[in-house]
Amino acid sequence: MESYQLTFAQALHTALQGKLSLQHITNLLETPRRKELGDAAFPCFTLAKELKISPVDIAQELAEAISHPAFEKVEAHGPYVNVFFHRLSFSAEVLSRILREGEHYGDHDAGNGATVTIDLSSPNIAKPFSMGHLRSTVIGASLSHLAEKNGYVPIRINYLGDWGTQFGKLITAYLHWGDEDRVRKQPIIELLALYVMFHEKAQTNPALNDEARLWFKKLEDGDEQALQLWKWFRDESIQSFQKTYDLLSISFHSYNGEAFYNDKIAGVVNQLRAKGLLTLSDGAEVVSLEEHGLPPCLIVKRDGASTYAVRDLAAAIDRYKTYHFKKSLYVVGPEQSLHFQQVMLVLEKMGYTWAKEMIHIPFGFILKEGKKMSTRKGKIILLEEVIAEAISLARQTIELKNPTLPNKEVVAKQIGVGSLIFHDLKNDRLGNVEFSLQTMLAFEGDTALYLQYTHARACSLLRKVTSAPSTSGLCDDHSFSIVKHLSLFPVIVQNSFSHYEPSQLAKYAIQLAHLFNAYYSAVRILTEDSERDNRLALVKSVTIVLKESLRLLGVQAPEEL
Repeated sequence: MESYQLTFAQALHTALQGKLSLQHITNLLETPRRKELGDAAFPCFTLAKELKISPVDIAQELAEAISHPAFEKVEAHGPYVNVFFHRLSFSAEVLSRILREGEHYGDHDAGNGATVTIDLSSPNIAKPFSMGHLRSTVIGASLSHLAEKNGYVPIRINYLGDWGTQFGKLITAYLHWGDEDRVRKQPIIELLALYVMFHEKAQTNPALNDEARLWFKKLEDGDEQALQLWKWFRDESIQSFQKTYDLLSISFHSYNGEAFYNDKIAGVVNQLRAKGLLTLSDGAEVVSLEEHGLPPCLIVKRDGASTYAVRDLAAAIDRYKTYHFKKSLYVVGPEQSLHFQQVMLVLEKMGYTWAKEMIHIPFGFILKEGKKMSTRKGKIILLEEVIAEAISLARQTIELKNPTLPNKEVVAKQIGVGSLIFHDLKNDRLGNVEFSLQTMLAFEGDTALYLQYTHARACSLLRKVTSAPSTSGLCDDHSFSIVKHLSLFPVIVQNSFSHYEPSQLAKYAIQLAHLFNAYYSAVRILTEDSERDNRLALVKSVTIVLKESLRLLGVQAPEEL
């Protein structure tokens, strides 16, 4: 059984004989304000404009033309076509499918086993893993789960920022002001302090920038001292990052960062030169993108050093050779939009048609008191510390609400980590997110804890009975509202991935929790009557879909809270 909306849309599409596309019809569907008006409504205003016919007349004609075994009746209400479903049979089909398919409900085969590479997280080495990295990390991880749910094979790539002029700056800072013992004792904290110090001192001493550029050139040329320091900074950073990834339960297929492509850069530059794509501009070598209305893409700087763009070109070519991806997603902040436009266009000019399948997925910022965090100015919040505090606050909540809860430490981690992830993903991807632990961990409101508590509440009902859920259907208003929402889950799974927008799934899960809690308050679920086992089928279906929704977002669903 399809979702109730799609079932209605398909019937309308047939009756309209292709006058509107199925997608257009689906987008126009509404939910009537009053339940007595039906389960779904189709407004005829758009059609009336195109056909030059009264919307009331069109609604009447369509209501008479539509027939489907899932519909109890179809009627015209002014300019609307309203449909009433056979609640008993529709709910029986939806619930039986969910119980039969379990966690695989909502699976799609659209990807047909094709590979999707996902560039996510990608922090810079020698800098702390801050809250500023959270969005790329959790959005990318959720898209990875959604890709798999839609039939793709996701490859998660942590393209570490382990190369570039910033390492010339860090080496310069360490050689001027660094202390080896202090760095070994607290590597990331000390390296961050040196990085911040460099920028402070460079404001009054611009010669430091020249020195930094020289050290990066030495690093590119294989200078032993530069390489030794760089490798030390990198190793310490990865060890620090891994602690955070373990807390978030996120793993990667590749940690190949920018430095991995150093030996491939010359080959890319030679390709560009052989194809006649490189031109000189003020001593540097660039690829002109004037025909696209964009500034030229810088490939080789005046001093001969490579650029971020040429490393990304090399990385893209290598990824296609390695994975033969169907899509290549880059979950990277909006500051890089021009960069990705340039890189993709250069690849197309090189003759790589697969570059059209490279997609930049930008996102808004995490703000602190309305302002963006800046590593350069030292205004950061360390993610590892935030996670630890979130788990601690979750532990306090458990002690207050349910001190005898088994596995309190495990559940505290599930709540604390889940709260951070969900608070991010429930927001539209392109919107900014204000950092607030108190908001994230609230019982009330649209939080992970609210959804986790709803899941645990439903599980607790199921533990109180021994009979198997029945799927002969339900027809009361509260039950059918949930059934209709459950039927939408496969569509939400598709749309969340096709729009690269996990917030669609998060908002779906929030609405499901609202509907179930209203049901819980209004209906005596465990009353021993002829409908009890059907109600239990509904409760079981809610736990399946809510748990799977949270999993796809990277959040765990405890069975007890």
